[in-house]
Amino acid sequence: MERTTFELPRGTFHALVAGARDARPLIFLHGFPDHPPTAIPFLDELARTHRVIAPWLRGYAPSPTTGPFDLATLARDVLHLIDRTGAPVDLVGHDWGAAITYDVCAHWPAKVRRAVTMALPHLRTFFRAQRRPAQRRASLYTALFQIPGAGHVVRANDFAVIDRLWSNWSPGFALDDARRAELHACLSDSWPSPLGYYRSWIWQGGAAKRYRRALRRVSVPLLQLHGADDGCVLVSDDDDDGDLFDQRVRVVIPKVGHFMHVEAPALIGARVAAWLS
Repeated sequence: MERTTFELPRGTFHALVAGARDARPLIFLHGFPDHPPTAIPFLDELARTHRVIAPWLRGYAPSPTTGPFDLATLARDVLHLIDRTGAPVDLVGHDWGAAITYDVCAHWPAKVRRAVTMALPHLRTFFRAQRRPAQRRASLYTALFQIPGAGHVVRANDFAVIDRLWSNWSPGFALDDARRAELHACLSDSWPSPLGYYRSWIWQGGAAKRYRRALRRVSVPLLQLHGADDGCVLVSDDDDDGDLFDQRVRVVIPKVGHFMHVEAPALIGARVAAWLS
């Protein structure tokens, strides 16, 4: 894949790109704690049919590492990228990238032709899931991130906490040494900005407004994928789409965890490509 930059209103964003230049544009949004290069085998699958653009999101070097990191700002970054790319686009998001995907689809549906989210249900569903003790335990890392000095704890011993999260969230899977080292280098250059995503919900004002924004209905046709072995966002039967989507297909993929597209790039790539086609 090639690297390129996009001059957007709030900074210079770096991205991986691949696929025919005249193919339908697809934007892939990574999650935490991740960056585009770990997904290259998956992106290569999508590049068979699309012009794939995978930016480093705000907070992740070499893209801007300055905030704010609230969902509205993150979504507007993507909106500007879509406008530079040429709307409508197909939009695929994982983890925090999925949260941004829901937001973009809810607020600017004309900009997105079809969408895919991985490892995260609609945010209203996710907030409701926090009532379950098992999900609250799985989400305890977010409480750690609020503690002053948490950045030093997470960074200690070459991001040992990050490695543990990957292990817990995708049981039985481990990044190869080269991709792990590349990810750690990105996090080292970015730190502690990635924690800003979590802290923006607690420390910044206007919590009620942020929650209302996250609860909006999605009218864009959307495929929601979830790994059966996900140790971060647990699979739940309490995930109805009655008043949250106009058109949604939800699929639970067996034998994969939170980072499903990294664990099984050909399988997940085929699922995504079939939906987008």
